[in-house]
Amino acid sequence: MATKKQSPESAGVLRRRIFLLSPANASGIRGQSLLGTAAPSQIAQRLRQSGAPLGEVYQFISSLYFRGKLEYAERFKNPPPGVPGVHIITGAGLMLPETVIRLEELRRISATPIDAENSGYRVPLDRDLRQLRDLAGGETDVILLGSIATSKYVTPLLAAFGDRLFFPEIFLGRGDMSRGSLLRKSCCTASPLRYLPAAGLVIGRKRSLAEEDSVRGART
Repeated sequence: MATKKQSPESAGVLRRRIFLLSPANASGIRGQSLLGTAAPSQIAQRLRQSGAPLGEVYQFISSLYFRGKLEYAERFKNPPPGVPGVHIITGAGLMLPETVIRLEELRRISATPIDAENSGYRVPLDRDLRQLRDLAGGETDVILLGSIATSKYVTPLLAAFGDRLFFPEIFLGRGDMSRGSLLRKSCCTASPLRYLPAAGLVIGRKRSLAEEDSVRGART
């Protein structure tokens, strides 16, 4: 008698998983303070001198949302051997949270418009996504922790990863502050979120409940 084949996770095997994080928006008060030449904060001084890790810089700019994304990604990543589990989408392609940058580089990546139609953003991003796809292999899920309401992240990521691209279900209909709080709560309770396939997204309008149900091939 044939037996039903178990999925890797139902058999107790954790799926390979990497996270792609959207960048913090440097146009706000905190971001603009870092981009100046005389900001007094400690991290601003480090940016002007020896540099600071990109993840730390973005956590300063976005103390709840980006901090929540980075903490969650570090907590629940499960990359293939030799592949970094957390990457940040920037105006210069993908960068690791631990990458040390100085003020000039922060200004450069912050000045590039994050737009799916902007070649200055897409060319380095598409290059890095292809490299990551080849390194990660065909059995690794890719989770976007970023905006799903427009095409700026979804379009290039779908082109690279197709049906292996997912996003947290709780991101639907929530603002950044709410998302950040829920991500940090998940870390505290050690409870990973449910994910939906990005291939089912309809960008630019709200989906009906029936449409939302149709993309709920969720993974946890």
